[in-house]
Amino acid sequence: MINIENSLILIIDIQEKLVNMLQKDTISNKAAKLLNAAKILDIPSIVTEQYPKGLGATVNELKQEATNKTIFFEKTSFSACRENGFKDILEGFKRKNILICGIEAHVCVYQTAADLITQDYEVHLFQDIISSRNEFELNISVEKMKSLGANMTSFEIVLFELLKTSKHPNFKEIQTLIK
Repeated sequence: MINIENSLILIIDIQEKLVNMLQKDTISNKAAKLLNAAKILDIPSIVTEQYPKGLGATVNELKQEATNKTIFFEKTSFSACRENGFKDILEGFKRKNILICGIEAHVCVYQTAADLITQDYEVHLFQDIISSRNEFELNISVEKMKSLGANMTSFEIVLFELLKTSKHPNFKEIQTLIK
């Protein structure tokens, strides 16, 4: 089971132009709430940006929830793991559970998850906070990631799994994120 001490949140490429390509943006708001939860629970978070000069910056909704501890990481490789410096950042946190959300599920999310799994990380994929331009690519990528060993999860499951009990000191604060 995941816990606060062994988890890291990885938000992949929720950027202006990528979000605008989606048929419907169902993930920006939840990803922002996830980043807020990371702030409340003091869980490290990395936000990647795929070629921001061409695809735009991370959406404002997410940037507003970032702290000075949030790491923004520019990349051109589809897998963040194949970008110079990413592995060092990840290893510096000494966390084995990587909680992933983002765009596009069948490109950057998939390739990053696959590489993390081969590097013996436990990958937990927010099925409700990933997306692709079309549903077929999204569904195929989810199946591929599951077959590789990714654990499928959701925003609410993760929040309550991290808290473990309603007596957690941040329970009320976290509870407001799901109302």
